[in-house]
Amino acid sequence: MSKKNRTGRWALAMASLMAAGAGQAQTTVLQPVRVEGEQDAALRASVQQERARLARVPGGTNLVEPQREGRLATLRDALDYQPGIVIQDFFGGTDQPRLNIRGSGIQSNPVNRGVLLLQDGLPLNEADGSFVIGLLEPRNAALISARRGANAIAPGATTLGGEIDFQSLTGADERASARVEAGSFGKYAVQAAGGWQGEKADGRISASQDWYKGYRHHSRSRRGSVQANLGFVLDNGFENRTYLNWTDLRFQIPNVVPKSWIWSDPRGVMGDGNSPQDRMMNIYQRDPRRHTQQLRLANLSRWGDESLSQTVGVYWQNTDDSFKNPTFYTDTDSDTAGAQWSLDGKAGEQVDYRLAASFANSSMDRKLYAVSPVNGSRLQRFGNYDLTARNLDLSSGASWRFAPDWTLSGDLKWSQVERNARNRDTGNKTDQDWRYLTPRIGMNWTPVQDLRLFANYSRSHEAPTFWEIVNGDVAANNPAAATSKIARLDVQKARTVELGAVGQYGQPRWEGEWSITAYRSEVEDELLSMFDASGNNQATLNYGDKTRHQGVEVGVSGVAPLFDTMGLQYRLAWTYSDFRFRGGEYAGNRIAGVPRNLLSAEVLLRSGAWRFGPNVRWLVSDTPTDHANTAAIYQDSYALLGFSVHYQPSSQWRLWVQADNLTDRRYASSYVIRGKIGAQPPAAQQPTFLQGNGRSITAGLSYRY
Repeated sequence: MSKKNRTGRWALAMASLMAAGAGQAQTTVLQPVRVEGEQDAALRASVQQERARLARVPGGTNLVEPQREGRLATLRDALDYQPGIVIQDFFGGTDQPRLNIRGSGIQSNPVNRGVLLLQDGLPLNEADGSFVIGLLEPRNAALISARRGANAIAPGATTLGGEIDFQSLTGADERASARVEAGSFGKYAVQAAGGWQGEKADGRISASQDWYKGYRHHSRSRRGSVQANLGFVLDNGFENRTYLNWTDLRFQIPNVVPKSWIWSDPRGVMGDGNSPQDRMMNIYQRDPRRHTQQLRLANLSRWGDESLSQTVGVYWQNTDDSFKNPTFYTDTDSDTAGAQWSLDGKAGEQVDYRLAASFANSSMDRKLYAVSPVNGSRLQRFGNYDLTARNLDLSSGASWRFAPDWTLSGDLKWSQVERNARNRDTGNKTDQDWRYLTPRIGMNWTPVQDLRLFANYSRSHEAPTFWEIVNGDVAANNPAAATSKIARLDVQKARTVELGAVGQYGQPRWEGEWSITAYRSEVEDELLSMFDASGNNQATLNYGDKTRHQGVEVGVSGVAPLFDTMGLQYRLAWTYSDFRFRGGEYAGNRIAGVPRNLLSAEVLLRSGAWRFGPNVRWLVSDTPTDHANTAAIYQDSYALLGFSVHYQPSSQWRLWVQADNLTDRRYASSYVIRGKIGAQPPAAQQPTFLQGNGRSITAGLSYRY
């Protein structure tokens, strides 16, 4: 029996034993969902508690309640209308969308760094900072909480992108639930969950499975997931919860194509034609794909009261990842273990303080193999690496309410980071370690009850992952000459100034929320990844001069009455990003890969149990895909129109239909990012883009009580 099958069966067995969330959440615009015992669940904040915690952050935040959405198959379904969070689809299935907050990790392809992902407050990233974003299961999240940029509070969150915390549903939230979805391009999804709640304990187990045939050729995907948790509360206030997650993710990679294919062959891949380029990069023969399986165990405890409390968490995860691009395999077996402690206290009525520490260690075994251009089989091994990543993070912070409407807050994080790599075949090794301080100071001002203004100044640091440190170089027409190397890189650093406001308006029948945040980050040693003419990753480097990230993040949501029994529900998110090189080779150019204007909006008519209306996702302006800003390979702007219908006759039953890209617009959903595109072949003929999905319809039914 294979290792992956053994791991999966063991996870299912353990889960069965354990079975004995625009700016702010839209809590006023949807029909209520019954949540039993919400505030009695151990170690799970209620919506009101999480909203109050985010209101103390002097910067941009998001609070999402994904269970209020209809379709929840992908990360986009949960986060599509959130300002400051940019998601660019790859293949539209359960694969690996590109997540970007303020340019965090946007240069990695696939995206694997730049944001600290948390599950119930504990890191999901490997210790080197990398992650596989397709492993996330939003259907099991009660709340999703984002603290953008340096507003992150986890001791290990020091990057420009901040943190996103997925807080699990518990047995106190629901006794049972079931969900079925089906849609275009062979999309099917099922989920079933069961929970129980006693006087002092609760538990929940959920299993889900997704299948997707794919819009493009060679783009099948599949994901299976089992998640369980068991929590209890003692009479003295001690809380504890244990979590188990097991995920099996598999998908084919159609890879990039020349720009003209977006319109001439929106489903096509290299190999559908008979040109020399098709024959050399034939996707059917090379068969690029990814198979990732992860088992994760975690435990979290809390004790104390409002004046002084402590939280301790430990976690372990094994990730078996086989990632095959068109020219070489990367096989990684990773074991990650970590621990986190925090102390939260009050000194009188005006001062809150916090101390925290975290430690994480990853031991990775990574092997690189050349790919046969004839049948996609493994050829010679050209890299055999022993990789070790360690992080020690200490943080302290305090907030002082020095006047009724004013609160001053600040925190300081100290980090010791190690990235050690050794090639077992050659003996070459590179040990790298860094120590840095990451400070932040901010201010909240609440002049009136429904308005909060904030400002902060911060620094951020991002150490490279092993995806940047270890590089393979394989010519598509000469796999026998494949080589690998270890790169020495520096930490990406930034200084950020942020200003913004959050407010509410209206009366009970005409009410809404809004937020606006503006920021500017001066970045040094930005990590940039480079790709060859075939669209394959070559190397990552620190840019030799300064860069600048600046932007505006706006969210609006609310309800408006039409008649006595009807009304409008609306939400809008606009993210403006102006990222540029300040000096060096590309001085004055825009940094490739970041949409300059991205707008998502939805308007629904509400009448009784029905909600229905249009939505739009609008890439307002063209986007450069190389740092030289070559006009021939810009991603063209587009607007995707959709329409959704929701029917919810009770708090238990919900039916929805979602139509996307109603006009069947042909567009590029994503692309590889290059420094400067080569002369041969001409720019427009070099594989760069991923075609976006065509017109589609998804329908679903859910039940919970």
